[in-house]
Amino acid sequence: MITESAIISMVVAFILGLLIGLLIKKVIQIGLIILAIIIILIAVGALSPSTVIHGIESLGVYASTAESFVKNEISILPYNSILFIIGLIIGLIKG
Repeated sequence: MITESAIISMVVAFILGLLIGLLIKKVIQIGLIILAIIIILIAVGALSPSTVIHGIESLGVYASTAESFVKNEISILPYNSILFIIGLIIGLIKG
């Protein structure tokens, strides 16, 4: 018999997967828009490639900090739940 807490746990896992899939899709979209802006600015001469490379190198310092934060927080997610994975896929496709 499925208990009430099991149902709530499944619903929460699905919703978390849905929201994280949506978040991943939006972050990818924003990244592509920023990349297009940078390419256009380089093409018209407003930015030099060395300026962009320097900016990316300085972002690398912050990326390592973000990576350690994500490694600590990823253990909270029920990523081994099939409902989480289904929600994640739906969030990525439909988001």
